[in-house]
Amino acid sequence: MIEIIPAIDIIDGKCVRLSQGDFARKTIYNEDPLTVAKQFEKAGIKRLHLVDLDGARHGKIKNLKVLKSIANNTKLKIDFGGGIKTDDDIESVFDAGAMMATIGSIAVKHPELLVTWMKQYGAKKILLGADVKNERLAIGGWLKQTNIGIYEFIDRNVKRGVETLFCTDIAKDGMLKGVSAHLYSRILLRFPGLNLIASGGVSSIDDINILQRTGCKGVIIGKALYEGNITLKDLKPYLK
Repeated sequence: MIEIIPAIDIIDGKCVRLSQGDFARKTIYNEDPLTVAKQFEKAGIKRLHLVDLDGARHGKIKNLKVLKSIANNTKLKIDFGGGIKTDDDIESVFDAGAMMATIGSIAVKHPELLVTWMKQYGAKKILLGADVKNERLAIGGWLKQTNIGIYEFIDRNVKRGVETLFCTDIAKDGMLKGVSAHLYSRILLRFPGLNLIASGGVSSIDDINILQRTGCKGVIIGKALYEGNITLKDLKPYLK
């Protein structure tokens, strides 16, 4: 069964969503992310994808208080990303209650740090994030396009010991227009042992079923939940 992972994206301590990674196209859904997290937990959700968008944008963790609040007041298994750049950063994230850390830009700019952290904390606690536009990586909170191809990036990091990958198609994210099933199929064809978590474009239960058939281990759901396209009740069959 595919794992359901709701996303809470944070700007200025508030629960928001962007459209296609554009900070100018921001919608605030709740002033209090803890309230949202508790609703997820009450519905039977076990896992949470928490993103510090301020941190991703500025290259420094900005919303650690939100992580601490959710970790201290729920039993959700949290993976946290956004602005993790140094040994102190990742230590502070785990100290604040995250079970896993999502690493994105650093894996491109300073891959030796990624390797060090996997050795120190274990590969299962370090998740690799790949934000993709036209099958090429974007970094820095999606603000900078690179010339690095997604397959080259995955191959390089699987060889380093990465086990789990979040892959977000930026063109799809926040648009509620369906998922990039073909992209995920191609990734899994090349890397069949990869724990692939799909992100971006989920608009209905049908999209979740498509991703499950594709072989994705998990799916991150954001805007579809906040806009009511998918309800927490709809997700019950996947939460056993």
